[in-house]
Amino acid sequence: MELFSFPWWSALGTIILIDLVLAGDNALVIGMAASKLPPELRRKAIFWGAGGAIVIRIAFALAVVWLLKIPGLLLAGGLLLLPIAYRLAVPKAQSSDSQHAPAETFWTAMKTIVIADALMGVDNVLAIGGAAHGRWDLVVVGILITIPMVVWGSSWVSRAVIRWPILTAFGAAVLALTAAGMIVKDPLFDRFVIDDPVIDLTIKAALSVGVFALAWLATRRSADRRKGGLNGI
Repeated sequence: MELFSFPWWSALGTIILIDLVLAGDNALVIGMAASKLPPELRRKAIFWGAGGAIVIRIAFALAVVWLLKIPGLLLAGGLLLLPIAYRLAVPKAQSSDSQHAPAETFWTAMKTIVIADALMGVDNVLAIGGAAHGRWDLVVVGILITIPMVVWGSSWVSRAVIRWPILTAFGAAVLALTAAGMIVKDPLFDRFVIDDPVIDLTIKAALSVGVFALAWLATRRSADRRKGGLNGI
């Protein structure tokens, strides 16, 4: 495949489309985590979170051939991503004796963003690795082109979650669906657990619906506490 030939541009277009779709997960995590921060720290978290997501994806992309040889990598990543989806769905700072949950610290949000980016980055680069046909220049260029998408998407999600808290439930469900997809896609899961498309779909549906329900209940409880506080004034 020659540089800037038609096959090169065709492969690049495919990678960009894949990146744009997969960048949504990164933007979702960054935006949801940043929405819990005070306004003065939100933009900083989005900037560094998006930058970290890009760096991690490039690093994983350069090692994609080696990563493909590690059995159980997607399984482990999916299992580790599930608690992150749960923490975003049900923040720790929900207590029965307080009306308002304290804002998370900048470094707490960054830890959530970095860990989630690293876990999802494995799945992302495995998806684009095949489309690149061994051309690392295609992988890197494709990822760099998606930087504005991640930054803009994170900013939008952060504002939207603050305005419509119920979006937290949908975002957490998407992350749970991503985690479940990584789990059932791993060869070890197919070999030692079960290899059935219907069971895979059932697992993904159950996890995403379960996390959505938890997040929805948490959002309702938070709204009820705020309403009770206002009524007591």
